[in-house]
Amino acid sequence: MCGIIGYVGKKCTAPILIDGLKRLEYRGYDSAGLAIVSDGRIASEKAVGKVKRMEDAALAQPGFMKLCGCGIAHTRWATHGAPSEVNAHPHFNMDHTIAVVHNGIIENYQDLRRRLEAKGCKFASQTDSEVIAHMISEAYQGDLLAATAAILDQLNGTYGIAVVSSAQPGLIVVARKGSPIVIGLGEGENLVASDVSPLLPHTRQVIYLEDGDIAAITAEKVDLRSVKNVPVEREVAKIDWDAGAAEKGNFAHFMLKEIFEQPESIANAIRGRVDHELGSAILNGMNLSPRELAQITHIVIAGCGSSMHAGLVGEYYFEDIAGISTSVEQAAEFRYRNPIIEPNTLVIPISQSGETADTIAAVREAVQKGAIVTAICNVVGSTIAREAGRGVYLHAGPEISVASTKAFSSQVVMLLLFALRLGRNRRFSRSDGMLLANEIERIPELVREVLAQAPQIEKIAKRYAHNENFFFIGRGCLYPAALEGALKLKEISYIHAEGYHAAELKHGPISLLDEHHPVVALANDIPGKDKIIGNIQECRARRAPVIAVATRGDKQVLEMADAVIEVPPCSRFVAPLPTAVALQLLAYYTAVERGCEVDQPRNLAKSVTVE
Repeated sequence: MCGIIGYVGKKCTAPILIDGLKRLEYRGYDSAGLAIVSDGRIASEKAVGKVKRMEDAALAQPGFMKLCGCGIAHTRWATHGAPSEVNAHPHFNMDHTIAVVHNGIIENYQDLRRRLEAKGCKFASQTDSEVIAHMISEAYQGDLLAATAAILDQLNGTYGIAVVSSAQPGLIVVARKGSPIVIGLGEGENLVASDVSPLLPHTRQVIYLEDGDIAAITAEKVDLRSVKNVPVEREVAKIDWDAGAAEKGNFAHFMLKEIFEQPESIANAIRGRVDHELGSAILNGMNLSPRELAQITHIVIAGCGSSMHAGLVGEYYFEDIAGISTSVEQAAEFRYRNPIIEPNTLVIPISQSGETADTIAAVREAVQKGAIVTAICNVVGSTIAREAGRGVYLHAGPEISVASTKAFSSQVVMLLLFALRLGRNRRFSRSDGMLLANEIERIPELVREVLAQAPQIEKIAKRYAHNENFFFIGRGCLYPAALEGALKLKEISYIHAEGYHAAELKHGPISLLDEHHPVVALANDIPGKDKIIGNIQECRARRAPVIAVATRGDKQVLEMADAVIEVPPCSRFVAPLPTAVALQLLAYYTAVERGCEVDQPRNLAKSVTVE
């Protein structure tokens, strides 16, 4: 997993590449490097750590920042080889005339490396990526595109690569198999990247490569071909994201900005999709007729991390509202356990980026087994969106922080709209549908009410931030919210946090409770509250501090909890959303209090594009 950026044009290259890397740093930040073709050679710089360290090293090189022409750059999340300067990309052939940046994993790299070493090739790194540079060098006979195409069928695994050669200045060659590559089309310049974020300041016109595509990119032209050297055409897409949406603005962190963007991002997800007259939802991207919807007998939701937690909320929605049996699968498990997909099964893959490797594999497995597949993702033109062939976009805008916030809430909203649409197609009455439609329209305002309590939540976070263990407990559709709250806390504050169904507390976990083990109890005033009250009392009996999320004005919870985060009254179907936002704020302020790197937590990357 990594971020790739490349530029070819007349402008000074290093500043563009470095700015692009900063916009991609959420994809990897173990090390960074760049290579620029200039004056018949490849000038390069690498550094361990964040992009800023590499930028400082480049600034220290006289004239480096004024080099113009073409170049490629990379920010790394280590897979093969520890973070180090020699393992940082770009990687080079032995005479330093070819440079490569690579995202993905070359599974047979050891066999390829042994073959190359037997021919006298000397390797500088421990990475799988370096073999690509040496193989292209071996095949090179004056045509970088042909040399790159010649070696691709020898690479087992996944790759998104960008290649330059000092012998062909003004040319970048890119290729894709299982790892995203996007070409940005400019005027008198062109760019390439692993996602659209670094392209936004330069262009809104992009081409998404598909697996098996290879392209030769100059300042004036993009020559797009298959690896069989057959010209191919790909649609030019327009990106409607605001470039400022990928910047922090006045917020201390991207995560805080994205938490506070949720009223708007949720409104974008809802806009134009609620039919108040029929008490239903309008989801044209599903591309399924009422008859086809009525024939669905089972739903499988596939996702990873926060997307899987959103899917678990959706499981309650589909079964309670639509009356359709639903299962939620970890996307990697879906692929490898050979799932039973019966006729009329709807598979819903969920991914913010649309490039999650395990979820892409789940889509392909579902299609292979004859399922109806309709995706939920945020990025237009992404692999999952294309391969599913139908689905809906979140319209949440770019999410930069590694910890998902606005994408998660938009996914939950989209699943609720899905369930409403399917429910009205079945047993859900028009009057009940109209009530739920009104509740859905209220969600942005409910979230605003939670955000207004940020100062109070910050005080609670500071009070408990230095505990090393937390439990989160919930029931019904708040159980997945407990899982998501625990995930947020652990990934950005490095606190050991576990989410449990509250009924499971007595089946083992309660043995760990003491005065140093806070419990976050989701005690909203919805069905099941009486049971969670009992769980709170059990925790208090073991001297565990209890932080309760409760409906505003609930004196019963206020009297028994050590701290209370209030959320506005709402239905049980809507309750996971304001609750999740409250837990996001709790996790954020806890991480800040502990001095953690909120946007780029250690060992994590935003988009998991390798298995």
